[in-house]
Amino acid sequence: MPPTLQKKRWESMAKGLVLGALFTSFLLLLYSYAVPPLHTGLTSTTPDAIAPCSPVSGKSEGVILANGSFRGCQPRRNVVFMKTHKTASSTLLNILFRFGQKHGLKFAFPNGRNDFDYPAFFTRSLVQDYRPGACFNIICNHMRFHYEEVRGLVPPNATFITVLRDPARLFESSFHYFGPVVPLTWKLSSSDKLAEFLQDPDRYYDPNGYNAHYLRNLLFFDLGYDSGLDPGSPQVQEHILEVERRFHLVLLQEYFDESLVLLKDLLCWELEDVLYFKLNARRDSPVPRLSGDLYRRATAWNMLDARLYRHFNASFWRKVEAFGRERMAQEVAALRRANERMRRICIDGGRAVDAAAIQDSAMQPWQPLGSKSILGYNLKKSIGQRHQQLCRRMLTPEIQYLMDLGVNLWVTKLWKFIRDFLRW
Repeated sequence: MPPTLQKKRWESMAKGLVLGALFTSFLLLLYSYAVPPLHTGLTSTTPDAIAPCSPVSGKSEGVILANGSFRGCQPRRNVVFMKTHKTASSTLLNILFRFGQKHGLKFAFPNGRNDFDYPAFFTRSLVQDYRPGACFNIICNHMRFHYEEVRGLVPPNATFITVLRDPARLFESSFHYFGPVVPLTWKLSSSDKLAEFLQDPDRYYDPNGYNAHYLRNLLFFDLGYDSGLDPGSPQVQEHILEVERRFHLVLLQEYFDESLVLLKDLLCWELEDVLYFKLNARRDSPVPRLSGDLYRRATAWNMLDARLYRHFNASFWRKVEAFGRERMAQEVAALRRANERMRRICIDGGRAVDAAAIQDSAMQPWQPLGSKSILGYNLKKSIGQRHQQLCRRMLTPEIQYLMDLGVNLWVTKLWKFIRDFLRW
C-alpha cells in the first residue's frame, strides 16, 4: 500500500475514533439528564402534598383490613402495585394492565419513561397529566416507593401489594441484567464476574457508585429504605414491620401461582383476570446458577433483603394456612390448567423463544444493554375471535402495552433509537 494512502487511512480511522468518543460522551450526558439523581430523604417534594385524592363517589368496594381480610366481596378496582425489580413483576404488571383496560380504569402512568424517574423517590408530580386532587385506580410502574406520595393518589380503600424474591436469586438476576450499566462491574476480569465479585464484594462495591443500588439489597432500596443500613440496626425490623402494615399482600416469586390465588381471593377477581404467561424471562445463562458457598455469600451480601424475605415468607404461609391447604392446591391446579389451555390457544410453538426468533416487533421485549437474553413469544396466526384480544394482551411486552394504553414514552423511545443505531 502506498505511504500516502496508508496515511489517509490512519487519519480516517483517527477521525472516526474521535467522533465516536465525542458522540459517546454526548449520549452519556443525555442519559445522565434522563436518569435523575437519588434523593437522600423521604420528605415530600410535591408542592401540593396537602391535596389528597378526591375519588368520585360510587359503588363501595367494602372495607379492606391491613391483614388482607375483608368484609363483603365485590371486585376491587383500586390497586397499588409496588413493582420491584427482577421478581416476575412484569408478569404481574401485565395482569393489572389487562384488568384496568377491561374495566376502563384510570391508571397513574409515568411521563416520558416507563418508570417514575427511578431511582429517585416517587412524587405525584411525576404522573402523566397530574392535577392536584387527581384520583387514580391503579399505580403499577417501577418507582422508588414513597408511601405518602402514593397514598395521596388513590382512594382510602386501595389495596397495596408487592412481590419479593429469594435475595440471592434476585441478586444473581440483577447482576446479569444490570451489570453492564453498573460501572463498578467493569473492573471485573473473570469470565464469571458474579463469582469474582462475591469472593470479595467490599473490594469492588462503592455505595455511591453510579447504579450501585442494583447490586445490594435491591428490595429494600425499591421499597424506599436505606439499602446500606447495618443489618443489626433496630431500624431494619422497624422498616419490615412498616411494610407489613402498609401492604395487604406480599407475593413471593418462588410461589407465584399460590400468590395469584391469594391475590384473586383478596381482590375478589375471576380466574381469567389472573391468567398469565411468563414475561421478561431471561434465557438460561451459560454460567452455572449460584449454589453452595456462592449462594450463602450472595445471601449474606444482601442481608437486609434476606431478613425482609424471611419475614414475609413466614407470613405468606400463614396466609396459605388460613386460606386452606387443600383449597389452595385445588385453585393452583385450576389456574395451571387454564394457563396451559391459553398456551395451546395463543403461543406459536407453545414456548418462549430467543429475541431473534420473534417475528412481530410488537412482541419484542426490551433487552438489557449489550445482549439479547430476554425471551419473548410469537402469537399464533390463527386464533379464534373469542380469544384473539386476550391472547395478544397476555403476550404484549411492557413497553408496547404502555404505548397501547396511551403513555408518553419519548425518553424510552429515544433511548431505544440510540441503542438500535449503535447496536447496543
